[in-house]
Amino acid sequence: MVACSWPSLEELDEVKKIVGEMSGRDVGDVRVVLSPYRICPLGAHIDHQGGTVSAMTINRGIILGFVPSTNTQILLRSGQFQGEVKFRVDEIQCPKSEKTVQKDSSVFHWESIWGCYARGALYALQRGGHQLTKGIIGFINGSKGLDSSGLSSSAAAGIAYLLALESANNVSVSPVENIELDRLIENGYLGLKNGILDQSAILLSKYGFLTRMNCKTQEHTLVHSPKLHGNQQHEGQKSYKILLAFSGLKHSLPNNPGYNCRVSECRDAARVLLCASGDGESEHLLCNVDPNSFESHKDKLEPTLARRAEHYFSENERVAQGFKAWASGNLEEFGKLISASGLSSIKNYECGCEPMIQLYEILLKTPGVFGARFSGAGFRGCCLAFIDADRAEAASFVELEYRKAQPKLASELTAGRVVLICEAGDSARLL
Repeated sequence: MVACSWPSLEELDEVKKIVGEMSGRDVGDVRVVLSPYRICPLGAHIDHQGGTVSAMTINRGIILGFVPSTNTQILLRSGQFQGEVKFRVDEIQCPKSEKTVQKDSSVFHWESIWGCYARGALYALQRGGHQLTKGIIGFINGSKGLDSSGLSSSAAAGIAYLLALESANNVSVSPVENIELDRLIENGYLGLKNGILDQSAILLSKYGFLTRMNCKTQEHTLVHSPKLHGNQQHEGQKSYKILLAFSGLKHSLPNNPGYNCRVSECRDAARVLLCASGDGESEHLLCNVDPNSFESHKDKLEPTLARRAEHYFSENERVAQGFKAWASGNLEEFGKLISASGLSSIKNYECGCEPMIQLYEILLKTPGVFGARFSGAGFRGCCLAFIDADRAEAASFVELEYRKAQPKLASELTAGRVVLICEAGDSARLL
């Protein structure tokens, strides 16, 4: 299996041409950051509790073309949104919660959609002790139709801005440090309570490997599957592709109370369990609760908190079993674990909504699908599935069934596309 080319030469040339026109510089001076979107086959909703997760990138994502400014000015345009974002790297950035909303609501609207991630990148670098002297003139463009799809386009954008600002200022930052910097964008600047799964996947993944990330210790390993990605064909071995099925639902995660509410419920469950086991001093995270203590004291949890804890501990076990299945090339077992993760997300974590659950159920009965679950938080966006690479009819089956279930939402999708077939990708990088 060979990774598909992303981006195409045409995509790169178009971005470079736009930046050249914006800056008045030669196209050959334009630098490019690639920041791919990510999927999480197993490890749903446990990263913020210090769980162990799996991740990989896909061969789609964000392209940020830029040139360093001759001064401190940052000027940005987007392929998805109108308007421009302008500010200076010597402006001290404060978290959004500490900022006064501008009277011109249209200006604040554009800032809140995409410009805030650039400001957030500057905020994170300032908090990290990096003094920047040069801005950038840049154009950012995401793969068409994939923004707000549960593929972590927001983290991909934040990482793209970090890499561009670091490059423009000759600042050397390791991938592990950039994980922390992007966490500062989302936790510190935007006020989200998410963990480090998205950043880690985008910055650490490698084509042909599944990334294992311990979100408590931040240790990571890359797990190879020779049977899935080796050069030799193994008799009877199936190859896979990644199917993304889009619901048509789009809204901004920071404005959705469901996500932060569930994070708080997980912490409440951890507090009860830790106190019951005589360890009230540890941080209230489920990773600090011994699985045996959960079994011994789960009757002390009220039903909602019990479901959240059940999801955490069962998902951690699915992750462990999933890496074994991946390493041995057992796609059938790997897929069953993914589908079980999806069911627990619905029943125990209680995320999702009718269109997303319908998509999940359609995928489970689609010919050639090994396993499926929500991508992202599950309140909007898309579902992911691992499918047999030889079962091309899977896409048309999903498309037809979802159009029957949700004709209005399906008709509103970009280019009317319900399904996208893609492949594994590589890490974020400066070309």
